[in-house]
Amino acid sequence: MALKLGLVGIGKIARDQHIPALAADPRFELVACASRNAQVDGVANFVDVETMLAEVKHLDAISICTPPQAHFEAALAALRAGKHVMLEKPPAATTRHIALLQAEAQRQGRTLFQTWHSRFAAGVDAAREWLSGRTLTGGTITWKEDVHHWHPGQQWIFEPGGLGVFDPGINALSVLTELLPGEAFVHEATLDFPENQQAPIAARLALRTEAGVTVNAEFDFRQKGEQTWDIELFTTSGRLKLTHGGGALEIDGRPLAADAALAGEYPRLYARFAELCAAGESEVDWRPFQLVADAFLVGRRQTVAAHQV
Repeated sequence: MALKLGLVGIGKIARDQHIPALAADPRFELVACASRNAQVDGVANFVDVETMLAEVKHLDAISICTPPQAHFEAALAALRAGKHVMLEKPPAATTRHIALLQAEAQRQGRTLFQTWHSRFAAGVDAAREWLSGRTLTGGTITWKEDVHHWHPGQQWIFEPGGLGVFDPGINALSVLTELLPGEAFVHEATLDFPENQQAPIAARLALRTEAGVTVNAEFDFRQKGEQTWDIELFTTSGRLKLTHGGGALEIDGRPLAADAALAGEYPRLYARFAELCAAGESEVDWRPFQLVADAFLVGRRQTVAAHQV
């Protein structure tokens, strides 16, 4: 029987990714939505998650696609109402929120799937397998995009808790932490804050592994023209390069054909959510979020010219 699901936050990511993925997956039935500013045809619509949970008693799960500042309260309410929860990235406004939600899911015996969609990109599994057993010697991350294209008019991204350029940049960190056989930490960071905003528009990080290998990362929200989402890792026996946010993989400059079964990050996310719900398990990994939080803690802050979202 399909899981009856409520979708919270009907913005660009919900319409572009979540709703099509749900429509194509027979394991889910979208029955309700909660949004202050939008509605979805053919389902029950509410202005907030609390009303949705109160009115639609037969919900099995909810998926939360609001800005991260609203994740904690919505997820907590859903878990306490006995629903499984799937969280879009970034997971919340603070790292402590994730720990509290994980504990609540365990108390309630419900699934919490704290997602990283870029880990489900077509090239990531093969990249992890190739890197396993090899010795890392260095790496670079280049994650640059146009905020006006991907977040048109979304001021929340530059407000406290919105993470600024780390909203997309955390995708790269989620892939990196998935690929590395060991752990990494923030060694140095420089964050560029527009003089009229509360979150960075660009950042440069030096990440270091436990073995002392440095991976340099550059994030920027001011990219025009072609967008860049690349990760390149060097080893003693070759190099890999993930492009298109993990969707394409090259080994020593030679493209590897992607497995067609791995196409589509969000269909794979919902497939995983269905598996976790059926098994009564949770999946929570907040290491990428910890790296972002640590970048704010140890980073050197620079002020740059004013920027309007």
